[in-house]
Amino acid sequence: MKKVILSLGFMLSMALVGRIQAQGTTTADPTNPNAADIVFETEVIDYGTIEHNADGNREFKFKNTGKEPLIISNSTGSCGCTVPTWPKEPIKPGETASIKVHYATDRIGAFEKTVTVTSNAKTPSKVLKIKGTVKPDPTPAAPATPVTPATTTTPEAPKR
Repeated sequence: MKKVILSLGFMLSMALVGRIQAQGTTTADPTNPNAADIVFETEVIDYGTIEHNADGNREFKFKNTGKEPLIISNSTGSCGCTVPTWPKEPIKPGETASIKVHYATDRIGAFEKTVTVTSNAKTPSKVLKIKGTVKPDPTPAAPATPVTPATTTTPEAPKR
């Protein structure tokens, strides 16, 4: 009986947390013709083929083409190797700004990651993409010196 009550209490609390989080997000009024509108110069940034540990910083430039201030409430990368930074202050109508993205270029090989931008724009969620290839490190790591087992000699037993 205790397990059933605890399970129901847990499910109720999770539903309540989800409801509170949903209420806290910033979304545009779909019937508002004057709502902010975010227009990006490009929605895909191609890093091309870059060196290992190269500069991983890029920018997505955008403009608020709406009639109300644009407020970006969140911006998240698809993994820990993609870190976006967005303007915290409102962007007035007609103004431009940018979302800076840092990709960890210490990871070798092809990559394709996304950045999801949440705002009060007419389209409240926008997905941007970065892609490219990181070359292997041209200086190979020094080979590890092989460990040779120490030779141990066992003392001879004393003769009697």
